[in-house]
Amino acid sequence: MSTLQITGVDFVTLPVKDFDASMEFYGETLGLPFVKRWGTMPGAEFQAGNLTIALMEPGAFGQEFRAHAVPLALQVPDVAEARATLEERGVRFLGDTIDSGVCHQALFRDPAGNVLDLHHRYAPAD
Repeated sequence: MSTLQITGVDFVTLPVKDFDASMEFYGETLGLPFVKRWGTMPGAEFQAGNLTIALMEPGAFGQEFRAHAVPLALQVPDVAEARATLEERGVRFLGDTIDSGVCHQALFRDPAGNVLDLHHRYAPAD
């Protein structure tokens, strides 16, 4: 039996309803670098540090739309500063900033309702 070797994650896909609104949100509001569009299909990729976020309208690919209810954590150097910037850009947060004892987090939704999380770990990893 051969050994399975997974060497990384190439991308994470987020379902979107309004492709153009999501493109603007991830590119302009969040300021993520655009990577590529999937030809004429409603799919595209943005780079978030070492992770590629793929946006996709599931209906165009024969799938049902369901927003992610658990957060995709976006690493930032300062949650309070990043939150203030996004609030200035019209983003509404789902509550107060959380201090877990090891990190700060602030949850919000993208235009499709996917939960995103500004995240900064301030405690050293064990």
